[in-house]
Amino acid sequence: MNKNMIHSANCARFSFGIIWAVFLLCSEGVLAKSRIPISDAEIRLKKNDCYSDIESGLWGQQCKSSSIARENCALQCLSPVCYELIYESDPLEEGEKDFTRSSEYKYCMNKVSLGESLDGIRGSFDL
Repeated sequence: MNKNMIHSANCARFSFGIIWAVFLLCSEGVLAKSRIPISDAEIRLKKNDCYSDIESGLWGQQCKSSSIARENCALQCLSPVCYELIYESDPLEEGEKDFTRSSEYKYCMNKVSLGESLDGIRGSFDL
């Protein structure tokens, strides 16, 4: 083999290694286990992305039928697992302001971002 072929093979192996490392670092399992919980700013950005997806029709017409349907869809988009735990059995209704469930949902998102168990979240903010 000449030097160019050896160099090309080494570059290819190195590139593959870099791509594999980036993939591993970006996989959900690694990102989900952070020492820093998701911030309010990150939540707002992700929720705005969800609103954009809803408005573009990615979530179907039912999510555009009313402001409360839009909000339920945005919560589901933002965190399917937290939506299922907190809201799925009793979605938000028109005019409803549920600060307890809102706090539970945010707490759930923090736990998910840290890779922690979701046991005990439901009811944790009941007075």
